[in-house]
Amino acid sequence: MPNTYLFTGFPGYLATSLVEDLFKIGITMEKIYLLHLPQTEGQAKKQLEIWNDGDIVDTRKVELIHGDITKSDIGLPSSVSQKLQQEVTHFYHLAALYDLAVSLLPAWEVNVQGTRQVNRWVTHCLNLDRYIYFSTAYVSGKRTGRIYETDLVHGEGFKNHYEYTKYEAELLVDRMRHKVPTTIIRPGIVVGHTKTGVTAKFDGPYFLLNMLEVMKHSPILPFFGKGQVKVNIVPQDYVIAATNHLAHQPGSADHTYHLTDPDPYDARSIYEYLCQVYAHKIPRFTVPIPLARQPLRIRALRKSLGIQKQALEYFLSGADYISTQTQMDLRKTNIYCPDLFTYIDNLVDYYKVKKEDPNKHISLF
Repeated sequence: MPNTYLFTGFPGYLATSLVEDLFKIGITMEKIYLLHLPQTEGQAKKQLEIWNDGDIVDTRKVELIHGDITKSDIGLPSSVSQKLQQEVTHFYHLAALYDLAVSLLPAWEVNVQGTRQVNRWVTHCLNLDRYIYFSTAYVSGKRTGRIYETDLVHGEGFKNHYEYTKYEAELLVDRMRHKVPTTIIRPGIVVGHTKTGVTAKFDGPYFLLNMLEVMKHSPILPFFGKGQVKVNIVPQDYVIAATNHLAHQPGSADHTYHLTDPDPYDARSIYEYLCQVYAHKIPRFTVPIPLARQPLRIRALRKSLGIQKQALEYFLSGADYISTQTQMDLRKTNIYCPDLFTYIDNLVDYYKVKKEDPNKHISLF
């Protein structure tokens, strides 16, 4: 029986890329429903036009549907909701507010209450093979040391409201595993495609590039702190390929997966490399972190530097994400997390292209 899919989070870049990959790997499917907010209809239709002009996605099998995960029946008319609950075999829940600087109430409404409504909806799906929930490795919050895929509950606190609300949302998903076959995906910091560098979300290490864009004409550049903390960066294509593989493996139900780098680099090494390839300079002195924090308290300066103050914490928190289950369940495939320095130049090149021409389109594949 062909699969029928429903995605939230469209037309976000992860949902878009997962759909493209399903067609690329040749999954047998009946239909893909893409749930989007009414206010994003223009963007959703534009993505369909892009797919129509390409040769990867068969848009005859794709249908846009208005919805809202924060509402009952995920914002669908009752007749549509009941129809889809009879058809859907794979539900990918990606819709969330991903902004590190987001305030608590909107983050709670979308990330927690939205997930609560999605959970209720999928429990009424009659032919559901898999519920794939996109969490984040950073539900670990301020925990340090080794973090296992089986770890979730803790009382160490969180660096921002994004982490906190994703943690609360994953707790809700974790409590309903006995009702539906569930796979939880916890990516690290997701960056662009390894081959093309393409991304639609410039955060994580891109904040460093934003800063270097402003500082590149300075005669010397500083290090910030000791930079000994490992920064867990993963490329988009690894996350996409691993997620779609795990979503279709019978043994992957009821597991949580750290889609993280098993051998990450420390913050100092990443920053030094970016300084060389982007600003063509080697940092010469070190600014202590407490001193570096002070300018980031000024909103105008943060805007000038193109960096969120919350982002700094991800280069300071010392969590080590263990991905034993992921490595075991991907061991018979050619899917693996590549070394950051084998593709980081492509990330920088794409960043430069978008700086020069924000409207330029580069194909993912």
